[in-house]
Amino acid sequence: MGPTRKPNVCRRLSRRALGCFSRDAGVVQRTNLGILRALVCQESTKFKNVWTTHSRSPIAYERGRIYFDNYRRCVSSVASEPRKLYEMPKCSKSEKIEDALLWECPVGDILPNSSDYKSSLIALTAHNWLLRISATTGKILEKIYLAHYCKFRYLSWDTPQEVIAVKSAQNRGSAVARQAGIQQPVLLYLAVFRVLPFSLVGILEINKKIFGNVTDATLSHGILIVMYSSGLVRLYSFQTIAEQFMQQKLDLGCACRWGGTTGTVGEAPFGIPCNIKITDLPPLLFEVSSLENAFQIGGHPWHYIITPNKRKQKGVFHICALKDNCLAKNGIQEMDCCSLESDWIYFHPDASGRIIHVGPNQVKVLKLTEIENNSFQHQISEDFVILADRENNKTFKIVDYEDELDLLSVVAVTQIDAEGKAHLDFHCNEYGTLLKSIPLVESWDVVSRVHGIQSCKPFLYRCRLLEQMLLCSCQSRLTYANDHVKEVIVLYTEQKSTS
Repeated sequence: MGPTRKPNVCRRLSRRALGCFSRDAGVVQRTNLGILRALVCQESTKFKNVWTTHSRSPIAYERGRIYFDNYRRCVSSVASEPRKLYEMPKCSKSEKIEDALLWECPVGDILPNSSDYKSSLIALTAHNWLLRISATTGKILEKIYLAHYCKFRYLSWDTPQEVIAVKSAQNRGSAVARQAGIQQPVLLYLAVFRVLPFSLVGILEINKKIFGNVTDATLSHGILIVMYSSGLVRLYSFQTIAEQFMQQKLDLGCACRWGGTTGTVGEAPFGIPCNIKITDLPPLLFEVSSLENAFQIGGHPWHYIITPNKRKQKGVFHICALKDNCLAKNGIQEMDCCSLESDWIYFHPDASGRIIHVGPNQVKVLKLTEIENNSFQHQISEDFVILADRENNKTFKIVDYEDELDLLSVVAVTQIDAEGKAHLDFHCNEYGTLLKSIPLVESWDVVSRVHGIQSCKPFLYRCRLLEQMLLCSCQSRLTYANDHVKEVIVLYTEQKSTS
């Protein structure tokens, strides 16, 4: 159950003031976060609503900043009361920001401009411009025109804070071509950039003539992941592909001649040509078949999680070793869900190598351990389990990890008559002990009714709708943004006493 002794905040503050800690890197930060965690979780800490606002467009949250109107307006939630940081000029629908990532300055790197040492928002607009925007002023610092031959729509980190991947919408061809049975060979494009300073790696096309009947593709940690309608997932090395199939090295801002046309790379109307065209299947790193292409890699040593590629196996998860595909002992995980809502599983984001298995009435945290006298095979065992109070019809809806405070945050709903009352529970990430429960303002039933969730699979849809219900505790406050009723409520702690 873990230690029961509560940390004394006053003692910690006194020791911090006297400098009673080692001078190792990060000790002060960990000390401060430990104090903050104790303040947030102590019984005397209460949360109250100090600010509410609404938005007709989705709401996003990143590192103490709340974004409205497709990232055009930014509000800081760090101050004693939320305040507007900036508001960019109004723009047409074709110029609106469709996706964005927050970039933060790396420690120890020498950057070309002083403005590069401050956080930036890397944004993708509807008309194919990639922008770097100051996260504090909203000023556009850099802009790159991507291309005219496809519609780029999604941003993601290939390597967090180092390499970004810009993914296009899938090319389905014109309605006339589809009616005539003419299929487009190129499914989508992936543009890859190193950030700060921005430099182009290349633009890669995913061609059905090479990969076959591929349905989707993405890039993660230098691995090209290709998915098929049959459930097959194949992994390839992007570095190998770039070295083998790059037609011409391109540099942003430099003159280029391509296909009989001359222009400047990254400037309109020339943009960036597709310079990585695969002409033959690259070396295959790994392949596996899984229901709905569900596939995850993690753990220590490397393991992967799949669902056997049969409909009747939905809700059954296999945990296998990556090196030899052997099923771990107790590696078949299945949860008895007496509910329409299904369970889900993923590797713990705290880099501990553990696995989180979430169902409507329990949260299991599993760990990988070596089998005694057999170091080549591992087994799955329970680290701890969080159980729902079924007498009060309590159901788990969202489970997230707060890395700075080392807390598992669980959104649970208790059904009261026709309404569901939601509350946010903070659990110790090491032992699973409940540390704090905070009631949320809106009833779960209101959120469900707004979107008319009435199908026989309400949870899967609700999960997608609520995945951006942002839970963040920092600087003795809780901010949660309900993107789906377009409302943001900021709650601050009211300290009655400090233990």
